[in-house]
Amino acid sequence: MIVDVELDTRGLNCPLPILKAKKSLSSMQSGQLLRVVSTDSGSNRDFAAFCKQTGNELIEQRTQGTEFIHVLKRR
Repeated sequence: MIVDVELDTRGLNCPLPILKAKKSLSSMQSGQLLRVVSTDSGSNRDFAAFCKQTGNELIEQRTQGTEFIHVLKRR
């Protein structure tokens, strides 16, 4: 999977990962992919709700050790 923008939100807690993702998505073009790396244990739920609310597509969520990886597709 080719990701257009990578966002590191390690160490940040809700709502900062969502706010930073929202800012990144606003500067991206439709169809581009954003990968967010987070250490916030609630980020899986938060990003699922964010995508449902904003119309962006949640492509992938996975846990890798203590990190949560989210891939979003810009609407």
